[in-house]
Amino acid sequence: MDFTIGEDRQMLADSLSRTLADKFDWKTREAAIDSDAGFSREVWNALAELGVIGALFGEDTGGYGGSAWDVGVVFGELGKALATGPFLGSLMAGKMLEAAGDEAALAPVIAGETMLTFGHEGAVEANGRPCPPATAKRNGDQWIISGRKGVVEYLGSADQVLVTAQTDAGLSAFLVDMSASGVEARDYPVIDGGSAGELTLTDTPATLVGEDGGATEALAAATASGLVATCWESIAVMDVLRDQTLDYLRTRKQFGIPIGKFQALQHRMATLALEIEQARSSAINAAANFDKDATTRDRFCSAAKYTAGKVGRLAAEESIQLHGGIGMTWEFPLSHYAKRLTMLNHVLGDDDHHLARYMALGQAAG
Repeated sequence: MDFTIGEDRQMLADSLSRTLADKFDWKTREAAIDSDAGFSREVWNALAELGVIGALFGEDTGGYGGSAWDVGVVFGELGKALATGPFLGSLMAGKMLEAAGDEAALAPVIAGETMLTFGHEGAVEANGRPCPPATAKRNGDQWIISGRKGVVEYLGSADQVLVTAQTDAGLSAFLVDMSASGVEARDYPVIDGGSAGELTLTDTPATLVGEDGGATEALAAATASGLVATCWESIAVMDVLRDQTLDYLRTRKQFGIPIGKFQALQHRMATLALEIEQARSSAINAAANFDKDATTRDRFCSAAKYTAGKVGRLAAEESIQLHGGIGMTWEFPLSHYAKRLTMLNHVLGDDDHHLARYMALGQAAG
């Protein structure tokens, strides 16, 4: 298998890396995650102007790429910089618009003019029970939605949110304007930086995306894109943790020599390096098999998410343990990478979920 990403994607990765290094240094990140929005709108606009958002979508709907490889390359660079912003929400909601061929709604998102996020997961009651699924029905010439969505990425900054809801015909997708009547949003910061929110819709007018009852396949494809994105981002974060830990082992001295000279620590780092390469291969496999049939695509995506979650946990634990107490401090960048990696394991299902999903897909395939 050819593991190279190609000249055009390498140029995209290099441009994105330089832009993030120039506009999203550590002080900028600290200011961003301390703000109410949880991200820098200035940086977001710069990335949109660079074509980063457009790279996530196909040319047929106004984008510049749209393949799983393009998604992986973009999110890999975002992971290295530990960038915050509604990247995943825009990707998944945008993929739903792309599947419906809604170029008009996607164009301002690609241009950075409209902040779009995605609401699919239901909210949870105070007693821990899931809320009833969101429902939509016709009211004259328009659709109205009622229901709740939980942990919606960067909800407080969104202009629009694409939500799923049940109609008489089945699962459907709708575009909701955050300024519409019946919209209630409660946003909050999240532990690894950025923000999310709880969305409540009460007879809220919405625009149907695609066909009534026809969102299931589009949602599955959007979820697969999200899994590729989170896996490639996870690998990039692991690389940073590995490199920072190696640098620390080379400089931290005990008994007059660098602790990296101790054989036991060398063995631990060698094991970690091998596991990261295994996770990288699984993420590459997910991108390489993305355009095959849905079952094959989903099996490779779940295999990658399981591997990234398992290895990510090891990378976070080893990097902190080998640094000692300093690895847990807020002032030390490594702790932020470890938090992000831990939370990425839970986005779109953790490693346990995807191991079970992988086995179920295998049984279904015979």
